[in-house]
Amino acid sequence: MTLTLLAALFEEHKLSIVSSVGLGKDALHIYFGLALFLAVRLIWRRRGGGLIAWAAVLVMASGGEWLDLQAEISRSAIQPDAAHWHDIWNTMFWPTVLLIVGRWLAPRADAPAPTAISGENAERGFEQA
Repeated sequence: MTLTLLAALFEEHKLSIVSSVGLGKDALHIYFGLALFLAVRLIWRRRGGGLIAWAAVLVMASGGEWLDLQAEISRSAIQPDAAHWHDIWNTMFWPTVLLIVGRWLAPRADAPAPTAISGENAERGFEQA
């Protein structure tokens, strides 16, 4: 499969998704970026998973824009660079926010785990135990 054919196929699928869903291209960039970030983050739950998920979204956004550019070159209808950067910005904004905020939401490693009351004293009140 040639690069031109791959870019045309990508463009065709993207336009069919836009027409079938009824959302704009900008909204699809946001949804695909969030979906990929969350999917990778759920799969990679170990330390550094947020950075790996963010990098996966960056690779997807850059690759998609590169394919868009290749399709534009084959049609001789090249968009300005600002349009491509706008798409990457739309795709990366919320994954970046989640990456930054996720650092504060993750439990600290040095924090003690809460102990659960179990056994015969679980039903008693604090004063009765």
